[in-house]
This record gives sequence, C-alpha cells and structure tokens, in this order.
Amino acid sequence: MKFRFLSILLILMVSALCSWSYFNVNFTSDYDVGEPVDTLNDVIVYYNGSVGNVSGRNTSADGYNIGLKYQCVEFVKRYYLEHLHHKMPNPWGHAVDLYDPDIADGALNPNRGLLQFSNQGKAQPAVKDLIVFEGTRWNPYGHVAIVSAVNENSIEITQQNPGPNAPSRVSIRMSYEDGKWTLDDGVLGWLRLP
Repeated sequence: MKFRFLSILLILMVSALCSWSYFNVNFTSDYDVGEPVDTLNDVIVYYNGSVGNVSGRNTSADGYNIGLKYQCVEFVKRYYLEHLHHKMPNPWGHAVDLYDPDIADGALNPNRGLLQFSNQGKAQPAVKDLIVFEGTRWNPYGHVAIVSAVNENSIEITQQNPGPNAPSRVSIRMSYEDGKWTLDDGVLGWLRLP
C-alpha cells in the first residue's frame, strides 16, 4: 500500500514538473526571453525560455501574421519573410499545420505557397527548406525549423524555441535508400520556395 502511494505521488510530481516547465519555468539564467541567441542569414533567433511561453504576436508593417513571439513558427515565417521575401497565403496555424499530409510529395502546398516534400520521399532536403516535425504527447503542436546545412549523412537545422536549455542548432541523421530520402527525429517533411 505504501509503495503504491509513493509510486502515484512520484508520477504526479513528474507530471506536474513537466507541465510546469512547459508553461512557466526557465531553468537557465544565461538568457532572458527575447534575447538573441543565434542568427541565420542575418535573421535573428530569439530565446524563448520554456516552450509554452508567448510574448505577444509579431506582425509585419502591413499586418501579415508572422507568429507568436518567440515560438518556432514565428522564426521560420520571419526567416521566409525577411530573407526570402515570401508571405504564406494562409499565415495561421501551429507548426504541425504547416505540413499538409494530403498533398503529394513534390506538389505545391497552396496554403503555404511552397513546394512540399515528404519524409521518405524522392527529394533531398536543401538549405533554406522549412522542416516540420510531428507533434508529441508533451507538445501536440509540433515543431518547425530551417535547414541551415546539408551534409552527406545529416542535415543541420536552426531553430527557435527548442526548450530552455536546448541549442539553436542541431544535426539530424539523414539516409538515402531505394531512391528515398529519410530523416530521423519525427520529421513529417519539408517545404521550399518553388
């Protein structure tokens, strides 16, 4: 009976800690929310603290919705706007919503105005592609980043809001087999300018 009580208490404590860190806690004092941590092609990557933190909405001078500060979607849409001069026809949605599973590999995603490629598809990821990750139990909204380098067996991504202690740049394993490119780590696919 005592063991069962302690097990339940431990589970509740871990669940509370995970929820608390998602929404409120910054476990590092190295940066403040909104402070630059990296740049990619002169587009700033900002620190967001906990993944669920929101510091308002970022819009362009003409009212285009860039996204919630300093979420991952805000960075990739700001990157596409500032560096590639691209506005998405549909500027709304979470990270996972940027990828439409009903669109064929290599076809145009009309909501985003970008070509869409499937993980385990025929197109290799390229620098400047917008890469979309599936949602998880702890983050059903998914994640999105920019491909900043392509190597023989991996890609490097630059990301905003990866978590309070995670780096802005990470590598993801890539493989090519039977005419198909595959990325690890829960990647749904990638999008690029036509």
